[in-house]
Amino acid sequence: MALFINQDNDRTELQKQLAAELNRKAKQKSKLTDLPDGINDSQFIKGTKTTTSSAWAWALIVILTVVIIIWLTVISMAR
Repeated sequence: MALFINQDNDRTELQKQLAAELNRKAKQKSKLTDLPDGINDSQFIKGTKTTTSSAWAWALIVILTVVIIIWLTVISMAR
């Protein structure tokens, strides 16, 4: 851990200036760009459909199928 602390002390003036310049540019760039809100700007939503009213039926079918497979596995293991 002491090596990492001492590492900061070994920075040259050029490295410090470059780091400060990069930080300044990054802050300036972040102020200029308008961040997406995550809802209307999302590209992955394009081309998708909304959930239909029969989604609960498909969920029930999947759950029943899993329960039946587990039940058949337990019965076959008991024999």
